[in-house]
This record gives sequence, structure tokens and C-alpha cells, in this order.
Amino acid sequence: MNDFLVIGGGIAGTSAAARLAPLGKTLLLEREPALGYHASGRSAALFEANYGLDSTVALSRASADFHANAQGGFLSPRGLMLVAKADDAAAFEAACLDLNMDPIPLSRAFDMVPILNPDMIGYTAYHEEAYDIDTDREIQVFASIARDHGGAVITGQDVTAIRRAHSGWIVTSNGTDHEARSIVNAAGAWVDEIARMAGIKPLGFTPLRRSMARLPAPGGHDVSRWPMLIGAHEDWYAKPDAGKFLVSPADEDPQEPHDAWADDMVLAEGLARYEEHVTTPVTRVESNWAGLRTFSPDRNLVIGPASDDPFFLWCAGQGGYGFQTAPAASRLLADVVSGRPSELDATTLAALNPQRFA
Repeated sequence: MNDFLVIGGGIAGTSAAARLAPLGKTLLLEREPALGYHASGRSAALFEANYGLDSTVALSRASADFHANAQGGFLSPRGLMLVAKADDAAAFEAACLDLNMDPIPLSRAFDMVPILNPDMIGYTAYHEEAYDIDTDREIQVFASIARDHGGAVITGQDVTAIRRAHSGWIVTSNGTDHEARSIVNAAGAWVDEIARMAGIKPLGFTPLRRSMARLPAPGGHDVSRWPMLIGAHEDWYAKPDAGKFLVSPADEDPQEPHDAWADDMVLAEGLARYEEHVTTPVTRVESNWAGLRTFSPDRNLVIGPASDDPFFLWCAGQGGYGFQTAPAASRLLADVVSGRPSELDATTLAALNPQRFA
């Protein structure tokens, strides 16, 4: 008998398993052949603690020390630059306020990112405290922590049935029954499907597609020290990645849960918005992909027991903030299970509590 059975092997599930394994026998089941296959494996991999709703920011800030210091740290310097056209003053001011960023002189911005178009760019702001996350290593470290505490992490496991038993739950995957006192639903875009399978009321999560294109380094530049760029309307962003340049249209198109792919038209529109701000046209896309960022109805994360069964635990609705928030979100889940007081404030706890949907 397992104490905790975690469904989902992205950053939400692996971090939850790592926090719960010291509290009891833990089993993680992941349908795909590798951990972090879907949204977690397609992340922009940026840690920017000021980004998101208040509850998300609180989780991100509470996660900062883990990202920076645990297991030698997972962060490397990147920086975030906000850019706006000359006629976008209002949008620029609003974005600066939202992201807690300070304007910088245009000359400094052009020195940092020489492809910015001086004929179009009228405003720039910069925040140094934005970092690349080594996402693959962080998932693997969380999985290792779970194993070190006696937990099991099994991939290639398709959950096909969940039923309530007197002693807890029976979860069927690949024809084998696994017993557990509590289920942790960390299935990403599939969390409502897992809830239905277990006879738990779905909360109305919406998977939203986010597309990405990988380009050659613009103009042959060394982009390794460039910051991530984001438009004032948050309708595109670009980020250096292993000598290449990633550009996203920042799309949020509702989708059914599936192995997502980029829509060519949406990608083209996003690349066109990016091109308006730079001097180097897009001549070649080396590859493209998409992931599903899954949000709850109020876009706050959902962490804790379901209102209709205290032994069904939600760890869901990470949206695009799964890596940023995982250390603190998983710690909160363990705090709830163990009855420990949380370091998070009461307002944040209420915003994350599944009971708000009861």
C-alpha cells in the first residue's frame, strides 16, 4: 500500500513526489516514456519572480532560494528586457508597473541587443534578476530526491481506471492495480480527466496552447549574453537558447488535452510582431513546437485536497509558471498533508486552496 500515488511526471508531479516521499511511501506514474515530456519539456525556462498573479509571485519568491542554492543551484544569468514602439507609451508604462521593471536609456538597450530597430523602438526597460532555469536537471533532481526517500518513479504508465476503496484508492495502469491512501493529481492538461476517472468533480481547467519557433542566431550574433525580450503588449517574446533564438507569439488558444503542436499561421503572426521591433528579418525557422499551459478558472494554482474527497489532492493549474513555483508549491502540498504551518501568507493560501471552487 502506497501512502501517496502521484499521477504526472512533469515538474509539478516530480516536485510533489520529492516533498511527499519523506512523509510516506510514494509512487509516481507518468504516461510518457520520459519525465517532463509535455509542458515541462517545452518551457521557456525563465525564472522571473515578479511575473504572474499575486499568488504566483508569492510562490515564485518563496521558491527563489531553492532555485538558486539547492543541489548547487539551477539558475544562470539572463535578464529581461521590455521593448515598446514609440507610440506605445501607455502599454509600456503599464507593463513596467506589472513587471516591476525600470526604464533604461535606449542607447543602453541597443548596446545590449544590437538588432533592436531604432526606427521603431521608443521605450525600453530592464530587469537584471531574471534567470535561465536548468529545467531538465531540476526535474531529475526532484525525481532523485523522491527515490532517495524510498519513492518509486515509473514512466510509460497509462492510467486507465481509478476507483475508491475502503482503504483508499486503486489506480490501474498498464493492467496493474496500485493501491494508495491518497492520490496527487499532477497530470497537467489532463487533470480534469483524471478527476472524472476518480469520480471527483472537475474544476474547469483550460489548456492553452503556447507555440515556439527556434531561429538561427539573428545576424550571426553571439546571443549568449542577450536578455530575454518581451513586447509591451506581451504578444511576443524572444529568448537566447544554446546559441539559437527562440521566438514565441505568446498565444493562448484553448485546446483539448493532447500532444500539442504549433499552428503555422499563429506562429507566422507572432514572428511578424517580433520582426517589427528588430532589424534582422526572419529568413529561416529551424524547428517549432507547442505546449499546453493549463489554468484554473481564476488562473491561480490549485494545491490541496478536493472539496469532495480529502484524500484526492490537486497539484494543478501551473499555467506557464510550473518551474518558477514548483519548490514552494510542492512544499505547500506537503505542509497541507502533514499539518505543518505554511510560510505563505493567509491571502496566498486562500487563493491556492481548492475549497474556493466548492
